[in-house]
Amino acid sequence: MQTTFTIQTSGPGLYEFTREVRDWVSGSGLLTLFVQHTSASLLVQENADPEVQRDLQNFFHRLVPPTTDPSMAYLTHTYEGPDDMPAHIKAAMLPVSLNIPVQDGRLSLGTWQGIYLFEHRDAPHRRQVVAYLG
Repeated sequence: MQTTFTIQTSGPGLYEFTREVRDWVSGSGLLTLFVQHTSASLLVQENADPEVQRDLQNFFHRLVPPTTDPSMAYLTHTYEGPDDMPAHIKAAMLPVSLNIPVQDGRLSLGTWQGIYLFEHRDAPHRRQVVAYLG
């Protein structure tokens, strides 16, 4: 069983799509999610307190600032904007695929866990996440 989820982003941040995945799964097996982009990531993260998502976003922005930051002057891939190469670096550091067990049509997530697309670019994007349940 396979499908593709489209997640509309409006800039950097974590976009939860647990409900869409939960509504799609059935049966039992291993769910694999894969983001088809080199400047976004996937995370299983806390979904109870929005401060967690803000803190993660702020941490990665501080860890890998835009190329306009003097500490990033060594980067050469800058023609797509000051957020592009940092977005690629963040995607290289974070997962681009996830595996989640599914039992009797239910995601085996913990109480406070949600599935997120982590958008690393400044501009809005339509991100594609391929899902396979086998």
